[in-house]
Formats: sequence, C-alpha cells, structure tokens
Amino acid sequence: MDTNDTFAEIYDVLGACVLYPAPIRDILLSLAAEGLFVAKWSDVIQDEWVRNLLDNRSDLTKEQLNQTTKAMNLAFPDANVENFEELIPSLKLPDKDDRHVFACAIRCNADLIVTYNSKDFPADELSKYDLEVQLPDELTSNLIDINPELACKAFNKMVKRLKKPRKTKNEVLNSLKMCGVNKSIEKLKKQLLMLKTLYF
Repeated sequence: MDTNDTFAEIYDVLGACVLYPAPIRDILLSLAAEGLFVAKWSDVIQDEWVRNLLDNRSDLTKEQLNQTTKAMNLAFPDANVENFEELIPSLKLPDKDDRHVFACAIRCNADLIVTYNSKDFPADELSKYDLEVQLPDELTSNLIDINPELACKAFNKMVKRLKKPRKTKNEVLNSLKMCGVNKSIEKLKKQLLMLKTLYF
C-alpha cells in the first residue's frame, strides 16, 4: 500500500487557534488537499476562530470570513463534524470551553487534535479515546518527512493561490516563521532546494 494512502486515513481535528492565523490555515489545508491527512472541524470551531479574528482585526468583516469558512466546507465537504454535543458533559479538561474540540475529535474518530494549546488537552484524558495532541509545527514537520515531494507540491500550490497580494515563496516562508513553525520551515526549505523549486 502506498504511504500516502495510509497516512490519508489519519483524521486531524484542527482547533480554532490553528485556523485563526491565515498562514497556518493555508499550509495545513494545502497539505490536506494533497491527501497527506484528513482535516476535520466543526461549526463551533469555525465560529470561534472567526469571532476571535474579528475581535482583533478591524479591517476584516464577518461576511469576508464567512466566505472563507464556506469555501473551506466546499473544498472539504466531509470535514465538518456534527452531533458531538451530547459527549461534552462527560469530558474532563482544564478549560471546560475546550470540551467541544475534544468531543468533535471523539465523534469523528480522530487520531490527533492540532492546537497551540497542548497543555489544555492532557494526554491521560486523550489517551482514553486513543487521541493525541500535536502542535502545528510538529504535524507539518511529520508530513514533510512522510512525503517531502507532495508537501513541496502543496506549498507551491499554496503560493500560487496567494494573489491579494502576491507573495514570493520566501515571503510565504517568512509568514509561516512568524507563526512559529520553524522546524517545518527548515525542512521545507531543504526539500524545495533539493527539488530545485525555490529561488532566493
């Protein structure tokens, strides 16, 4: 069996905090679009990152971000998880407001919860449901290791899609660096140079 096919069966719930920054959202969805993992979320997760972004970005409108979430759901029609609310009351987490993410992951039989707030998802609780938590940099780095060529393809497509404004590959890498995916960036640079698709 192809390594790609095996890994594509891994379901990852993307928390609001990793959908909030556009560079992280773009690279994760680009990798998912190439079949490197199966992206999952819920309406609650979508509403949370949109609400938080609107609170911090007066230049954006709810209509703009709603278009983004609609585009995500169209591009990944099986990503949105439903009917998980009944699981929430029985779950134990340091922050009760994070239980909807945990419940979403349980409902869709996810393998990973991808978040910056790993401390909010204790391993002993997640292990009861065969779940783990990963930082975006950890996930992206692992995906590059598993299929560097396909990861580079995903990155190149992502850069080409950025038109308002257009950005060079180096500028996109710098944007990702500002979001803390340093390990992934170094691996990506190395692979892109090996494939002779990156020019500084």
